[in-house]
Amino acid sequence: MTQQFSSLVHDNGVAEVVLNRPPVNALNAAGWRDLAAEIKALGDDPVVRVIIVRAEGRGFCAGVDIKELAGNDKLILDVNAGNYATFKAVHLNQVPVIAAVQGFVLGGGIGICGAADIVIAADDATFGLPEVDRGAMGGAAHLQRMFGVQKTRYLFFTGEMIGAPEALRLGAIERVVPREQLRDTALDIAAKIAAKSPAMIRIAKEALTGIEDGNLEDKYRWEQGFTLQAYMSPDSDETRQAFVEKRDAKF
Repeated sequence: MTQQFSSLVHDNGVAEVVLNRPPVNALNAAGWRDLAAEIKALGDDPVVRVIIVRAEGRGFCAGVDIKELAGNDKLILDVNAGNYATFKAVHLNQVPVIAAVQGFVLGGGIGICGAADIVIAADDATFGLPEVDRGAMGGAAHLQRMFGVQKTRYLFFTGEMIGAPEALRLGAIERVVPREQLRDTALDIAAKIAAKSPAMIRIAKEALTGIEDGNLEDKYRWEQGFTLQAYMSPDSDETRQAFVEKRDAKF
């Protein structure tokens, strides 16, 4: 198991998974793979009733480790597999998953939020998918689950960020709280769910997932095919190198 996150289970059946990979919680290929396995294993544990995914540091998650990919672009296959497995582990988990986010929520962070059942945000949280500026694709299926079609396209094409208050106004998240109250708020909501019948909540989770329009995993898999296509373009390599070198990309 990598040391990019930790997990614990409280006596009431609430589990916490905490991302902790400074400086920006951008997980590498191994980290995404292990995170998927941990989230799935927690949901499969009959003791666990609710899962909270949160993070330490100034931001929730900046997605994938661009520096790792810049050093070896063949790792995109492993990263894609890890992302897919993580978002699936959240979305199709047997128990409700709460994402409690702060600061920047980018790339894979959007994937986790878009796959989650409930999103709680600190008042400094900002959401975005700068994939075009990173020479990649993916994540729009999960962003669209939060924001709707046209807002998703605006954010994806422009790379702009959207703040927590506006995300709340648009119905993309459940609640906005001061950062110092983020964990306690998530734990309070999780405790309310955990106090109910575990059998009923697991049935409800499966039923609610089944009535969604479309298949989130199929839509994300479609996007990932275009990620591979993007990585074959010299523009993709230029965007990643520019990011690593902290300069503007040149096309």
